[in-house]
Amino acid sequence: MTKTAPLQTAIRAAALAAAITALPALAMAMPKVGDKVGNPTEAKAALEAAGCMTPEFEAEDGKIEAKCHDAAKKLYEVYIDAKTGTVAKVKEND
Repeated sequence: MTKTAPLQTAIRAAALAAAITALPALAMAMPKVGDKVGNPTEAKAALEAAGCMTPEFEAEDGKIEAKCHDAAKKLYEVYIDAKTGTVAKVKEND
């Protein structure tokens, strides 16, 4: 890991925070495919900030699966690419 890694992490966190605060509260229902949320440690905060409350993580088919709910208690599964930290799929549970 290089010395720039903490700076890059801080920049990403600041960019995510700016993007989230710029959106109306109701628009923050769930993360979208392509959103970069990072590894499970970083992803917990990023997913909660995007409206995916109390995520629980497990490995599934080479991806990280986050199970969570929105403000209306609707359940979701968010699949994160383990290599890139990018949301690959969002699935609404019945």
